[in-house]
Amino acid sequence: MDLNNLLQGVPCSCGKHHVCDIEAIYIEKDAIRHLSELCEAYQSVLLVADENTFAAAGEQVCAVLGDKADTRVIFSGSKILIPDEAAIEAVQASLAGVDLIVGIGSGVIQDLCKCVAHFAELPYMIVATAPSMDGYASNGAAMILKGMKETVPAGLPRAIIADVDVLKEAPFDMIQAGYGDVIGKFSALCDWELSRIVTGEYFCQYIYDTTCQMIEKVLSTAKGLVSREEASIKALTEALMVVGVMMSFAGSSRPASGSEHHLSHFFEIVGIVKNEPYFPHGIDVAYGTVVTAEIREKLLGAKFPQRQFCLDAGSYQSTMKQVYGPVAEGCIALQQKVGHYSIDRSNIYKEKEAEIKKVFEKTPKAEDIKAMLAVVGLEMGEFYKTYGTEKIEIAKLYAKDLKDRYTVLWMYYDLFGDGE
Repeated sequence: MDLNNLLQGVPCSCGKHHVCDIEAIYIEKDAIRHLSELCEAYQSVLLVADENTFAAAGEQVCAVLGDKADTRVIFSGSKILIPDEAAIEAVQASLAGVDLIVGIGSGVIQDLCKCVAHFAELPYMIVATAPSMDGYASNGAAMILKGMKETVPAGLPRAIIADVDVLKEAPFDMIQAGYGDVIGKFSALCDWELSRIVTGEYFCQYIYDTTCQMIEKVLSTAKGLVSREEASIKALTEALMVVGVMMSFAGSSRPASGSEHHLSHFFEIVGIVKNEPYFPHGIDVAYGTVVTAEIREKLLGAKFPQRQFCLDAGSYQSTMKQVYGPVAEGCIALQQKVGHYSIDRSNIYKEKEAEIKKVFEKTPKAEDIKAMLAVVGLEMGEFYKTYGTEKIEIAKLYAKDLKDRYTVLWMYYDLFGDGE
C-alpha cells in the first residue's frame, strides 16, 4: 500500500472525508537518512529515547542531525518506563530553545513525545525502533495519569521513520507484541460492529475493510517474523502504520482497540498498583483476544436472558476498591460520568440477538486465534501461568471500567455478571 498517498485523504461513503495530517511515513532500509531534509528547517532538536532505543538507532540519528541534536533526554533502559507525570516533567525540563522533538523508540517513547509536543505546541517526529504497536500514526497518546490509563488527544507526528534494518533487530518479544496487536484487531473490529448495533455508534465500512486487509497481509507473512525476514518485518510495520492512519480517519481508536485492549490495560494497571508481573502491551492484547473470543462463544451458545445484571452501588464500590485499590475512585468516577451502568440494554439484546450473533459468528474462534499466536511462539499457557484463573475472571468483569467504551465486556457483564 502507498502510505504517503493514503495520507492525502479519502472521500468515503460513510459521509466523512477522511484525512490524516502526517506529512510522510518511510518504511525502508536506511530510512533514517530522510531526517536530513525533514529537519532542515529546524535549528534545535530535542532527542528523547531510553538507553536501549538510543543504542538501537541513536547513533544513526545523531549522524544525520549533527549538532542540531545536542539536547537529549535519555531514560534508563534497566526498568520499564511508565508514561506518567514524572516522565512528562523530565522531558518538559529540556524544552528551552527547542523547536522540534524527535523520539527514538516505540510505544512509551512515542506516547510521551506526542503528549509533551502537543501541549508545548511543538512539532515532533518519531524514529521507530520496533514494530511493536499501532500507535505511531494514531492521534492519541496512551498515558498513565493519576494511576489511570488514559488516551490523551495529542495530535500526530510530522513524520514517521521506520528503518527496516533497525526494526528487524528489535527484541523478539516486541515483534511478538506488534503481531499480537494486529491479531487484536479481530476483537476490536467485532466490538465496533457490536457497538454500532447496540448503541448506534458511528461505523465506517471502508476503515473496517482496510483494517481487515492489513490483518490478512500480516497473517500471510507471519512465519517470516520468527526468522526476522525483511519482507515480514516490513509487512507487519506497514500494517501497524496503516491501522494508525485508520484511527486518525475514524477520529478515535475504534478500529484498533476494544475489549482485548481493556484486558491488557487491566493487567498493566493492576500490575503497577499491586507490583505484580504483566506482559508487554501487545502480547497481553494477543492473549486478551483469545479471552474475548471465548466470551463471544459463550454468548453465541446462550439464549440472551430477559434481565440485566448489575451490582448495587455499595457492592460495586467495594468490589472496585478490592480490584483496583488506589485507582478505584477514578474508575468509579469515569463510569458515573459515562453512565453505562444506568442503561438497561436487555431489550436491545433480545431485539438484536440474531444480528449480534451474526457478527460474532464471522469473527475467528478462540482456537483459531490460539493457532495464529502459536506461529510466533505465543502460547496461552504462559498467560494462565502468569495471571491465574481468578485474576482473569475478575478482568473479564471489571476491565471494562477502565474505559468509557462499550464492548463485548459490557455485554458479558450485563448478561452473565452474576455467574449464571
